[in-house]
Amino acid sequence: MSVLSARDLNMEFGQDIVFQNVTFDVYDNDKIGLIGVNGAGKTTLFKIITKEYEPTGGELTIGKNTVVGYMEQHACRNSVRTVYDELSTVFAHLIKLEKNIDATIKSIENKDGDINTLINRQLKMQEEFQSKGGLTYKSRIRSTLIGLGFKESDFNMPVSLLSGGQKSKLSLAKLLLSGANLLLLDEPTNHLDIKSVEWLENWITNFNGSIIVISHDRYFLDKVTDKTMELERNRLTVTKGNYTRFMELKAERKMNVERTYEQTMKEVHRIEGIIAQQKHFGKERNYVTITSKQKSIDRLLDGLEEPEKELESLKFRFTADEVSGNEVVTVKDLSKSFENKKLFSGVDFLIKRNDRVFLLGDNGCGKTTMLKILTGQYAADGGEFKFGANVKVGYFDQTLSQLDESKTVLDEVWDSYLKMTESSVRKALGVFLFKGDDVFKKISDLSGGEKARVALLKLMLSGSNFLLLDEPTNHLDIKSREALENALLGYDGTMLVVSHDRYFINKLATRIFRMTDNGIKAFEGNYDYYIKHFTEKEEVRKKTEEAPKINDYKLRKQRESEIRKLKSSVARCEAGINETDISIAAKEKELESPENISDYERISEITSELDELHKEQEKLFAQWEELQAKLDEMTK
Repeated sequence: MSVLSARDLNMEFGQDIVFQNVTFDVYDNDKIGLIGVNGAGKTTLFKIITKEYEPTGGELTIGKNTVVGYMEQHACRNSVRTVYDELSTVFAHLIKLEKNIDATIKSIENKDGDINTLINRQLKMQEEFQSKGGLTYKSRIRSTLIGLGFKESDFNMPVSLLSGGQKSKLSLAKLLLSGANLLLLDEPTNHLDIKSVEWLENWITNFNGSIIVISHDRYFLDKVTDKTMELERNRLTVTKGNYTRFMELKAERKMNVERTYEQTMKEVHRIEGIIAQQKHFGKERNYVTITSKQKSIDRLLDGLEEPEKELESLKFRFTADEVSGNEVVTVKDLSKSFENKKLFSGVDFLIKRNDRVFLLGDNGCGKTTMLKILTGQYAADGGEFKFGANVKVGYFDQTLSQLDESKTVLDEVWDSYLKMTESSVRKALGVFLFKGDDVFKKISDLSGGEKARVALLKLMLSGSNFLLLDEPTNHLDIKSREALENALLGYDGTMLVVSHDRYFINKLATRIFRMTDNGIKAFEGNYDYYIKHFTEKEEVRKKTEEAPKINDYKLRKQRESEIRKLKSSVARCEAGINETDISIAAKEKELESPENISDYERISEITSELDELHKEQEKLFAQWEELQAKLDEMTK
C-alpha cells in the first residue's frame, strides 16, 4: 500500500532549478536510500514532504494513515530538561495517562465520587495504556539512549550541557520513538560511532514502517535499504536494490547507452557517406536514393539517447616529497587522562612505511587525542613516541579549525604556500572545484564540504609522507569520498586514519588498530575481515580459550550451560507474565462482580492489587527484554 506518492514535482528558487518532474512512490515497509551530491536537492525534497516548502509544480499525496517524522521536528535546542526527560516527551500522552490512572486509583481509595464511574474510567485508561505500549515505554527509552551511545550517567544531564553531536543523537532518538510510520532520516549516522551505527542498522531493519534516508555512508546504505533514489542533473532515478546494486545498474545502463549511441552513429556516418557519394553523381535517380537514405538517418536518430557528459568531480592525488624511513612511528606505553579521567594507557604500536592503518574504537576512547599527541598539540601523561627518519607529518583535523575563517579561499591556500604563483594556486583550487569568483569566497561562508576540500588541498600541497587523518570523509558527499579514496590508494606514503566510514575503511585499510582504555590491539586486513574474525565477542571468546586449564570441551559446556540458564530464565519470565495476565483478568472480573460493586472498601483493595500487578508486569516485561537480548547475543 502506498504511504506517499509524488508526481512530476518541480522545485525552483528564483532562476535556479533544483529538480524537475520528480516522480516516485513509497510503499509500506520501504527502506529507501536518497543519494546525490551536496546541493542536489535531497533536503529540499524532505522539506516538501513535511510541507515546509511548497513545490513550484507537480503533486504530492500523503496517505491518510501516514504519519511523517522528520529529525528537525524533534530538534533539541535550548531545553532545560534532562536527557531522559527530553526523550520522555515523545511519550507525553502515556505519561499523562499514567498519572490519570494513579489519580483515579486514589479517588477510588478515598471514595471521592461515584465508584462505578471511577472504576470504569480506570479500566478504560489502563486498557488504552497497555495497548499503546505503556508497559514498555520506559525500557524503550533506556535501550534507545544506550544504543545511540549515551551512558547511564548521561541520563540526568541537562540537554543544555550537551555537545552539538549529542543533541543531534538525542533528536534522532526522539524521532525513532515518535510513533511516525514514515521516517525521513537526514544523515543519521553523523556523530555516531560504529557500534551505534550498527545498533541503528538493526533498529531500521526491524522497524515496521517506511524510511527514506539521506546518507553518504555507503556501507550503511547497503545494510538497510532495498530501494535507491538518486537526484542528479535535476532529475530523480529510482531503482530497486541497495546502493551497490544501484551503482552496478547505473554503470550497466551508461555502458549500454554509450554502446548503442556509438553503433548508431557509426551507421549514420556510413549512410551519410552513401548520401555524399550519390550527391556527387548528381543524377535524378540518385536524389531518390538520397531521400530514402536521409529518412533512414532520421529514423535512427529519432529518440536516440546521447551519452551524458561526466559531471565535474574531484580528481587529485597525494604525493610525498621524499621517502621516509621504514619505521615511520614507534609508540611505547603511551597514556593520557583529562581531569583525572583516564582515556587510555599502555598504548604500544609500530607503523611502517606504506601502512594504511585505521584507528577504531568507541566515541570518547581517545582516538582524536592520540592524533593530537602525535602532532604535538597535546602532551602525553606517560610513555613516548618517536618518528623515523625523514618523516614529514600532514594532519587533517575533523573540526577544520586549522582554517582561518576571516580569509578568502585563495588567501587561505596561498598564505600557506607563498612560493607558489597566484596562477598555480588558482589552478590547484580549480582541481578542487573552486573556479572563477569562488576563490574569493570567505572561508566562513563555505559549507562543511567546501571547507573540507580546502583542507584537503592544503594537505595535498604539503608533500607529507605521513598523513594523520581525523574523520576526513565527514563533510564529503559520495563522489568526493570516492575521489579521496582513489587519491589515497595511489598515495606513496603512510597513513594513520580515524574514521567510522566502514566503506572507506574497507577500501583502504591494510591494518586496523582497535583502541580501548587499556591499549591497542592490531589486526591485519580491511574492515570486513576484522568484523568476521575479530569482533569484541570473538576477542572475549579467544581470551577465554587461552585461559589456563580450560579446554575447548569445557568452554563449550560452559557456553551451553549459560544458554540453558538463560532459556530457563526467559521461560520463567514468560510464565510470570502469563500468570500476571491471568491474575489481572481475575481481578478485573472481581471488580465487575455484583457482590463487590457496592463494597467500596473491597473495590479499593482490588484496585490497589491491580495496580501492583501492572507494576509487576512492567518489571517482568523489562526483565524479559533484557534476558532475550542476552540470549539472542549468545546464540548468534
